[in-house]
Amino acid sequence: MSHALTRPADTWSPLYVLASVGAGGLSVTFFMYLMHWVPHPGRTVPVFEDITAALGRGEPALTAAITVALLGIAIFGALNLSLLVWNLRKMRGFRASATGQALANSNAQTQMMALPLALAMSINGGFILGLVFVPGLWSVIEYLFPLAMVAFLAVGWLAFRQLGGFIARVTAPGGFDCARNNSFAQMLPAFALAMTGVGLAAPAALSANGTVAGISLIVSSFFLIAAAVIVLVGLVLGLRSILENGVAAEQAPTLMMIVPITTILGILMLRQAHGLEASFGLPMEGAEKMMLLTRLMSVEVLFALFGLTVLTATGYVRRFLTGDAISPGNYALVCPPVAMSVLTQFWINAGLVGAGLIEKFGTAYWALTAIAIVLQALAIALLVFLHRRHFRAAPRPVMRAA
Repeated sequence: MSHALTRPADTWSPLYVLASVGAGGLSVTFFMYLMHWVPHPGRTVPVFEDITAALGRGEPALTAAITVALLGIAIFGALNLSLLVWNLRKMRGFRASATGQALANSNAQTQMMALPLALAMSINGGFILGLVFVPGLWSVIEYLFPLAMVAFLAVGWLAFRQLGGFIARVTAPGGFDCARNNSFAQMLPAFALAMTGVGLAAPAALSANGTVAGISLIVSSFFLIAAAVIVLVGLVLGLRSILENGVAAEQAPTLMMIVPITTILGILMLRQAHGLEASFGLPMEGAEKMMLLTRLMSVEVLFALFGLTVLTATGYVRRFLTGDAISPGNYALVCPPVAMSVLTQFWINAGLVGAGLIEKFGTAYWALTAIAIVLQALAIALLVFLHRRHFRAAPRPVMRAA
């Protein structure tokens, strides 16, 4: 008998793609520092020139915040891309394997939609990396928007192709196992479509070309509605099965999947609102943004509490986080705190400050911002913990032939 170094991630599952998505989401949480704390007059988002100008002011607190933000964006942006490449390599052989074929003929077929989700996340993350680290990018940004929309539409085509294949398989001959649908796993397609839609909505908020902004508004609206419909269907089907059969303990983290979907759709709607104001003269007032974001925050808090309640009832932490059972679905836990951190930042800045309810950089502002930072820190700690748990090699006895 000899020992070989193995690691849980060597037994690959499509859910490992969520590790890349989580890392990309964390890079966005650091971009929120720049978005809301660095002045960027005349632009919807801060760019390299705005950041260097802010650093040139020599304010210690602002300089420290920018430094942390740049490091976070660089580290988690790189991790996002490296994990995406690793997953793409693993996916090649998986499709043809017996495990892959079994997955393609089960309810879990929709797990493969983690691929378009990750691709859309990486395109969004790449856009942030360009804004922050590439000098002069804003001067050519209008040329990039059509290319970006083509890329997102290609990802959307992949997502709908996968979703269409699943729908065709389970509706024509039947065979969808409702009893085993006792989770919100079927919301993963909505997650992928929402991530694609928010990328398609970026030109609406950023482009000065009315035609580009208009196309962006139209195509992103299609993906918004598609994601919302799938969320509603998944919610009804999943809750019915959960109440009848009990929740699938290993898939309990999916009960909070609606949290990141809500954040993404919220950002999509904010981008559309800015596009309607900038290109078509239809402004959304500060109080309207506050109420929209407050309602979205309410949805997220409710589903976060629901998910945490079920995780506690099933003993998920003891069984799948600290126990012997190791599940790739662990990575679904990273997305909710990331999403809540991002939406909290928008709620504070675009909502409460925009409506004049609190003063920017006042005591209430920093007290609420601390919540977003705590959620961000929780997500970072969880991602690091999971990476060590799933990717750290450990000796395992292996019988070898003489």
